[in-house]
Amino acid sequence: MTDALTTVEPPAAATPRGGGGGTLRYVLSKVGAALISLGLIVVLGFVLFRVLLPGDPVRTLTRGAPVTPEGAAALEREYGFDLPLWGQFTRYLGNLAHGDLDRSLVFKVPVAQKIGERLGPTLLLVGVGTLIAVVLGLWLGTRTAWRRGSRFDRTATGIALALWSAPTFWLGLVLLTATGGLFPSGGITYPDTPPDFLSQALDTAHHMVLPTITLVAVVYAQYQLVMRSSLVEEMHAEHLLTARAKGLRDDEVRRRHAVPNALLPTVTLVFLHLGLVVSGAITVETVFSWPGLGLLTFEALRFPDYPLLQGTFLVLAAAVVVMNLVADLLLRVLDPRVRAS
Repeated sequence: MTDALTTVEPPAAATPRGGGGGTLRYVLSKVGAALISLGLIVVLGFVLFRVLLPGDPVRTLTRGAPVTPEGAAALEREYGFDLPLWGQFTRYLGNLAHGDLDRSLVFKVPVAQKIGERLGPTLLLVGVGTLIAVVLGLWLGTRTAWRRGSRFDRTATGIALALWSAPTFWLGLVLLTATGGLFPSGGITYPDTPPDFLSQALDTAHHMVLPTITLVAVVYAQYQLVMRSSLVEEMHAEHLLTARAKGLRDDEVRRRHAVPNALLPTVTLVFLHLGLVVSGAITVETVFSWPGLGLLTFEALRFPDYPLLQGTFLVLAAAVVVMNLVADLLLRVLDPRVRAS
């Protein structure tokens, strides 16, 4: 009797998790959440500055000068303040869909134009400050973690916590007082600086010293403490024991194995907080009269300038949403655990 041959089919290959479909779903979900957040920001900006913020737009337009009822009515029609709130909101959405942020009540120019003029100084200050804060925070976080419990660790961590908890405006005023006029107290350049690039660049760098130090002092501690915590946790991993058993020196173990793994949460934190740093520069720019979006927001609040407030709020809040989206997408690229989920 011949034995029946049983055909055994190979098991079906398991579909890898986190493949192309999973990545697409992840990206679409994050982009969708960001768009919903932007929509809520648009609504919140209108409610905050058109409903809850007190003030008379006609008085702002005329700077308190006497105006006839006919003139006041004409100004209200020009800016749409004569419409009911629902009509004003519909007009606002229509203008926003065409990239029109309305006209500033105080500066009498399009809001988008005014924001564009002030965006460069803010990006310069925030960019330089964030770069220095990241480098300083990562370096100190690595050193304090590797020498945890030492006097250096206690001192550096204590200073970071103290600066992190200090009010930004107070720290800026302390620096202004302590330097005794060594650095400019406001502005971005002196009016009499020669127009050539080198002179302007040096003058701008001179004006940036105090606001940059203030911004770095209140930001770098976050990166230092997160990097320290991540590296301390990573130092107990088994693969570091294996690396030491192979004869690698401590510096090589830290540089090749411990630091790259500990960097992941810190890199994510950098992008998560980058948008917050942009919006948080309001205090620094106000203290040092730095002509960026932060100072522009403060100036708009003084009158108040409703269209300008709505525009700056939209830009600053959108920066937070966009940076959060970038952090979420970057996290999936860097962390294999997120790709596998």
